[in-house]
Amino acid sequence: MPHFAANLTLMFTEHAFLDRFAAAAEAGFTAVEFLFPYDHPPQAIAERLARHGLTQALFNLPPGDWAAGERGLAALPDRFAELQAGVETGLTYAKATGVARLHLMAGMADAADPDAQTAYRRAVAWTAERLGREGLDLVLEPINARNMPGYFLDDFDAAAALIRDLALPNLKLQFDLYHCQILHGDVTMRLRDLMPLVGHVQTASVPARHEPGTGEMNDAFLFAELDRLGYAGFVGCEYNPAAGTEAGLGWFAPYRASQGREITR
Repeated sequence: MPHFAANLTLMFTEHAFLDRFAAAAEAGFTAVEFLFPYDHPPQAIAERLARHGLTQALFNLPPGDWAAGERGLAALPDRFAELQAGVETGLTYAKATGVARLHLMAGMADAADPDAQTAYRRAVAWTAERLGREGLDLVLEPINARNMPGYFLDDFDAAAALIRDLALPNLKLQFDLYHCQILHGDVTMRLRDLMPLVGHVQTASVPARHEPGTGEMNDAFLFAELDRLGYAGFVGCEYNPAAGTEAGLGWFAPYRASQGREITR
């Protein structure tokens, strides 16, 4: 059975952020993820994880000025020093939380721009090497243009090609089922093809990005396919609850009893 991680940026928003850890544990989750922890001290996050027996599955490295519309720095040629400083900040939180993988956002840039391509490759290679020294994986996530117009990394094949070309042992693909369906379709075959590269999976229904099982995809089939493919990592629940988090957890009921508390890398 998949090991699901509640995304605390989108789920349990009925509670203040630090109180969402307790809500997730009470609902039966044994792992969590979120976009960013940086509004809270590292030890505050670590204390909530320990108190509620939760594993930190994933979070993003600093993305620049999120409020101003920035969505990462990696493809921005003149922001490399800022990216490097952000990685060090992220590593402080990684050490406190015990997370095993971090996501590097690409940024808003033209995917056909040679300067952006060069900057992105440099940033990915440097960040993977830096995280590798700490025993951590780096994951790259293609994001669809409907949700994030202008995002540099909007193609699963391009992400896979870069990962294969750099051939760094800790550089992996973040496979979001929702983004894959919108970008390409044929999700099952892409999972089968790309599974050797996958370091993290996320899920949400298509098209509304609500709970699994409420859209056009057969989410239960895809979860079973992950088992058939031998995927042993986390499945992050990066969806917007349609009418309150707890009210929408019917999809989770068949999986709740199988959510172990052991740390899965």
